[in-house]
Amino acid sequence: MTTTLYAGLAGDTDPGRFMSSGLLRSRNGGAWERIELGFPNAPQTFALLADIRRPGEVFAATQDGIFASADHGDSWTRLDAPKPEFAVWSLTRHPHEPDTLFAGYEPTAIFKSTDNGRTWHDLDVTAGYPAITAGMPRRITRIAVDPTNTDRIYASIEIGGLIMSEDGGRSWRQALDGLYVVEDAVDLHSVLVDGEGKVSVTTRVGAFQSSDNGRRWSKLPVPPLREKGSYCRVLGQGPADTLYLGAGNDFDGDLGGFFRSTDGGASFHRLDLGAPLKSTVFAMVVDAADPRRLVCSDKFGHVFLSEDAGDSWRSHPLPRGIGHVFSIAIG
Repeated sequence: MTTTLYAGLAGDTDPGRFMSSGLLRSRNGGAWERIELGFPNAPQTFALLADIRRPGEVFAATQDGIFASADHGDSWTRLDAPKPEFAVWSLTRHPHEPDTLFAGYEPTAIFKSTDNGRTWHDLDVTAGYPAITAGMPRRITRIAVDPTNTDRIYASIEIGGLIMSEDGGRSWRQALDGLYVVEDAVDLHSVLVDGEGKVSVTTRVGAFQSSDNGRRWSKLPVPPLREKGSYCRVLGQGPADTLYLGAGNDFDGDLGGFFRSTDGGASFHRLDLGAPLKSTVFAMVVDAADPRRLVCSDKFGHVFLSEDAGDSWRSHPLPRGIGHVFSIAIG
């Protein structure tokens, strides 16, 4: 079976931030190559979605909308999803309905497809947001469907907290309430729901977890990479109670860390990937067919692969000078 890695380049859509564009692949461990045939512009690739159980199929979320390939990225077609004002930031597949997809936009919007991307409809996201985030950018960085109750859907917002639906997306409410003097804890980058319904989120000042559908939260003991807490970016679900977490010392920091918990988040330790991470880990993916297999990358294109749930790693860097990796997929 052909195994393909995909890497997407992007950045922050805020004015003045650095932005990269591009989409690359590596087949069976071979050299990385650009695969951008069919895009109207060089794609700012914020999210990728692939599954080794669906050979050749891959979706890309970009500044121009959502694109799909059926040939491992040899060619791409724009899907019938609205073009965003800024970008499509996230793509998620339903845990039990493989043809159901969700896409998260900036400004805040969520679109759903039940026919594997051919048609899409707006879920009409309406929710309150912490007052401290008024006037700030709002983008859906990740969408997670609770596998124990698929009517329950969560969406992390940078910057705006966590919203949730308990009726399959027909209505939404804020799941992080409270009084805030700074927006650090409601600047969310990812959300993950495990097989027991526990919800975990990453923020600018660490990671948090709820066991009661977002009513109460506790801070996870992620080792701090700076005084106020690690800048936590991405989460992944491994085998059993294993969680993976990519972090760093800031958005534009010079230090990264990749952490693993084997007890559902009760404790974490930093993994040795065999080489230093010189920025925050912005991208990771766990193979849906084999959760012991995972890939992560820092922003500068240092890509690392593990076949044994993070016990050992090998490096497969992107070509020199190519960076700002925001998304990784295995297909």
